[in-house]
Amino acid sequence: MPAKILISRTIPPEAIALARAGATVDLHPGPQPLPKPELVARLRDKEGLICLITDTIDAEVLQGAPRLKVVSNVAVGYNNIDVAAATARGIVVTNTPDVLTETTADFAWALLMAAARRLVEADQYVRAGKFTQWEMMLLIGADAHGKTLGILGFGRIGRAMARRARGFGMRILYNDALRADPATERELGAMFVDKATLLKESDFVTLHTPLLPDTRHLIGAAELKMMKRTAFLINAARGPIVNEAQLVEALREGRIAGAGLDVYEDEPKVHPGLLSLPNVVLAPHIASASHDTRIKMGTLAVENCLAVLAGKRPPTPVNLEVPQKKQGPARPSAARPAARGGRAAPRRGRPPRSGPPRKHR
Repeated sequence: MPAKILISRTIPPEAIALARAGATVDLHPGPQPLPKPELVARLRDKEGLICLITDTIDAEVLQGAPRLKVVSNVAVGYNNIDVAAATARGIVVTNTPDVLTETTADFAWALLMAAARRLVEADQYVRAGKFTQWEMMLLIGADAHGKTLGILGFGRIGRAMARRARGFGMRILYNDALRADPATERELGAMFVDKATLLKESDFVTLHTPLLPDTRHLIGAAELKMMKRTAFLINAARGPIVNEAQLVEALREGRIAGAGLDVYEDEPKVHPGLLSLPNVVLAPHIASASHDTRIKMGTLAVENCLAVLAGKRPPTPVNLEVPQKKQGPARPSAARPAARGGRAAPRRGRPPRSGPPRKHR
């Protein structure tokens, strides 16, 4: 009898078709996440869950799903899942790294360029009918080429940003809980520095850390004061890494030049102060939203789910110590043994995750 899985929100049709080929699928097609009582009710007879970052999978939800063997998150980050509670119940948690690295870096770079060159302001200026002649001093922006890029969090996406910066002839600084190996630093032309030095010397600061207790409000008033008045802050990681209210003050008072944000502290709510500021570019958490990448994310999530249900090793597990009692002969957690700092060891041919030890993303 096929296993039963719940897909908590609509994912690409290619991924849904793959899921239906290997399991009995209960799909929630609605535009909003399932309320917790309905989520628990629909999970009661399910062995697998494919969920999005908008779904909170906490201990209460897991306790109400006695047959559940796998929670497959369609995202790199997994701060929406209580991984410790899942591990204690013998439930494998998986995510979708690698497939969205380049697409996310592309978008973070787009935010950087849009903020620096005042692209949104320029678009609005033209649409408002104000463009009547060429003007020497109209919408003067900042150059990116030849400047200094500071990368906080030097994992897959942070390194992808470094590769893009090299094409712009930029000086590249980075800070991370784990320093990259010398060969990687040479390849990317990146210099490891402490956080204070990075903030003080960078013309652009881009955030690529996971959201952990020690990275919440990693950027606040003190850090913003360290930055150049001409500097820009880019965040395409997780919203709570930045103290949004203090960022609003810094932007409003001209303590930094501008910002580009794809994520927010209390998402989907956006601090009202940001909405009226001309020197910030705002996007609705779409850094990975390319057609090809979203298909890859959905497909990988389904492959992870089906692998666990078949007693096989999932391609990208998160929790490393899952009790064997629920998993049959194969132990997915053995796929990526713990490396330094509690991380999973990298799969062959791919760089290790960097940044603080990951409990989610």
